[in-house]
Amino acid sequence: MFSKNTKYNLKVKTVFLLMFSVCFQFSALAQNSGWTPSSFEIVKSNYKTFKTTQYAHVFSGSKNNIVRLAPDLQGLQGIQLPLEKYKSGTNTPLQLRFKEPVKVIVGIFQENNSEYLQSNKLENAKLVLKNGLTITGLPSVNVYALSFPKGKQTINPGNGLFAILGVIKDTQKLSFRNAELPDGKLWNPTFIVEGFSDEKPLFEIIGGENKAVVDEGMSGTEGIQGGFEGGRVVKVGDTYHMFPTERAGEIGVDYYYDRVKTRIGHWTSKDAIHWKRESTIYQASGTYAITEDDNPMNDRRAAIWSYMPVFNEKVNKWYGYYLAYTVSKTIEPNHSFGRIWRCESTIDGIDGIGGPYKDMGIIMEPGLDSEPWEGRQGVASFFPYKVGDKYFGFYSGAYPFNSWADYPKKTGKGWFVALAESKSLEGPWSRIKDGSNPIKTIHPFFVENPIVSQLPNGLYIAVFDGGPDGWGHHLPNMMAYSLSKDGKNWGEARYLPIETKVDKWWDIMRTPLCLIPEGNDVYTIVYAAIDLKKRFHPMGMVKVKLNKEVMESRLKELK
Repeated sequence: MFSKNTKYNLKVKTVFLLMFSVCFQFSALAQNSGWTPSSFEIVKSNYKTFKTTQYAHVFSGSKNNIVRLAPDLQGLQGIQLPLEKYKSGTNTPLQLRFKEPVKVIVGIFQENNSEYLQSNKLENAKLVLKNGLTITGLPSVNVYALSFPKGKQTINPGNGLFAILGVIKDTQKLSFRNAELPDGKLWNPTFIVEGFSDEKPLFEIIGGENKAVVDEGMSGTEGIQGGFEGGRVVKVGDTYHMFPTERAGEIGVDYYYDRVKTRIGHWTSKDAIHWKRESTIYQASGTYAITEDDNPMNDRRAAIWSYMPVFNEKVNKWYGYYLAYTVSKTIEPNHSFGRIWRCESTIDGIDGIGGPYKDMGIIMEPGLDSEPWEGRQGVASFFPYKVGDKYFGFYSGAYPFNSWADYPKKTGKGWFVALAESKSLEGPWSRIKDGSNPIKTIHPFFVENPIVSQLPNGLYIAVFDGGPDGWGHHLPNMMAYSLSKDGKNWGEARYLPIETKVDKWWDIMRTPLCLIPEGNDVYTIVYAAIDLKKRFHPMGMVKVKLNKEVMESRLKELK
């Protein structure tokens, strides 16, 4: 699993966040909450407009999106310029018609490069926001106001890329300030946000709960200090069954122990909103290692994570696949040398999902067939799925070694997935060694906990954790999906901005536990996320609707 060691105490972090929140609110009150827009018409052009807000798709022919913006800009109407034409200077001049005198709000990239419009080329422009906008993959943005009279005007400040972020009334009073927003090149590579790109979205976010569905203090959460992380939710009949990793920890013990002293819980619900805890499936020991390497003297079940129930129709039983770690007090990551266990329900049939379960042994572990990219944390998750007459299994690694000479402590950064194969769910499972692992077509360095199912047209879909915008990382901070035609070759990730349709109660998005079909092309997703003001990590729920027309077009596009 992705290490959450932020290297500072949770209490200090909470105080900082509260102070930041108060300062931000005071700053927002001191500034205009937003500038007053003015209407305009685009003349002789088919350029689209966009609402200047988070995730806005600023340039056509690109994956660049807004991830930070000053509140002054919020809600303005920008114009989606063609990226490559403006970079190369082959664009035709943009003409706009105004009903009154206006100020056009323009974003200028702070890089001395011929691809970008240089600020010294602007005439009669006023710098109003320094570092006022962050666009993924692009340099820092200064925001200028350019005045224009009523009527048809040509917006052509010079060669190179710039962003038109809105048009406001000329009477709007503007004063300079530094918004201190980060450089967009920190978000590299750029990524596709579903519903905020040139393509139609596969899923429409249609709603869900505006707060966590399992949160601290609710029935069943007693004794769980740190809340939840990944696992799986399945639906049997009219009942949802959730098997989350419970970050139990111990009362009076530091929060970091929450992710060591873990257990696998079994929860049920009739609506994916109101949950009842049924039992504990597995409990980790929480015992720290006594050596730094992968040594049998260490307790190799010190932390247990990522329980994945799969029904085996052939034997009429539920199988469970889960991850057991060695843990360290002093080495980053503290979760090390993951091993994947398989267990079976002792009760036959589909209703045996609640167990009890018995262990059947380890199916994957570090060994002679491991590769350096699996790193100190691998094998870090596992999910099996059927393709034709055989099975593939996503397995993962993290904190990679550059070479085996770096073992056991000298690690890099990266959270990767790869495929193993087997003729049966029981195994044996073999790492695929054809050069395709790790799979970087989904994302070059961050994919966690993929869960695979099939869409109505046979496309395989994997939903997964897309990575945090936090702890020093600049990742999409959204759950994501990837598609495959054959179950082996996977396409580029698309990220789901669910906060555009439900209230964002979290700071950091983590792991989707399911994509459950409900009929009428509606799917349920239960997900884990983090509210940084809390030690307890809650669970949420959202509904999405599949666009079958887009699904068919994606099938044709995939190789």
